[in-house]
Amino acid sequence: MAANALRYKDKVVLVTGGSKGIGEGATREFVKAGAKVAFCARGVEAGNALEAELNKAGPGEAFYIQCDVRNEEQIKKTVEQTVAKYTQLDCLVNNAGWHAGAEVIDDISVEQFNSLLNYNLVSYFICSKYSLPHLRKTKGNIINVSSVVSTLGQAQAIPYVTSKGAIDAMTRAMSIDEAKHQVRVNGVSPGNIWTPLWNSFAQTAADPEAIIKGGKEGQLLGRFGTIEEAGKMFLFVAAEATFCTGNNFLFTGGAELNYACKTQLKEHTNIFE
Repeated sequence: MAANALRYKDKVVLVTGGSKGIGEGATREFVKAGAKVAFCARGVEAGNALEAELNKAGPGEAFYIQCDVRNEEQIKKTVEQTVAKYTQLDCLVNNAGWHAGAEVIDDISVEQFNSLLNYNLVSYFICSKYSLPHLRKTKGNIINVSSVVSTLGQAQAIPYVTSKGAIDAMTRAMSIDEAKHQVRVNGVSPGNIWTPLWNSFAQTAADPEAIIKGGKEGQLLGRFGTIEEAGKMFLFVAAEATFCTGNNFLFTGGAELNYACKTQLKEHTNIFE
């Protein structure tokens, strides 16, 4: 492997929700770049399998930690285990989260709204809070995974869109406070990336093929992004975008561009229906 391919060699990365989907892409690409990657997720079987696969392939390392990011104490222990094993922390990728699918405000309870905010937003705050003392020592960086819908909006997804918009705001605020420590804080906003979660939404629809076709056509490039591409985007932000902080990097295939028919005078059909 060419030396320049190991562009995050021996750096220590913590990825939340790192065993599947976009998080898996991050875990894989950082290991390929020579990093030591601690990744957490709830599913032990998937986590252990990915750890074994990546440690066999190298050239970096993978270390799986079971963690539910809705639990503060588990997050704290995850950060502690990461630093205990690798002695430092250079990059935190806040990725773990959830999309509840199509739902209108009339059917969303206050408890459900708070639950999703806790999962998608508060977990990022907690992970950052416990990671920052270590990131300040290495002049490291935080990458908050947001979504293109944080700025575009999305029909029948008020809790999800709210959580992602708040992530963008928190990224900007945190970048200001942490600049004095030379810690960069940036966001990445994906569009439609083909993940197990996206697939599960499609397969529960009345016409999965139509939903998948619509998902592809939401981008100017006419396809879904891949988790490998997502991982490479995170690696770029961590390793190359060293003069960027408080930014929101769009990773969308052009989903936010061009005019389209958006009238809601007739009943709206959500892509997740």
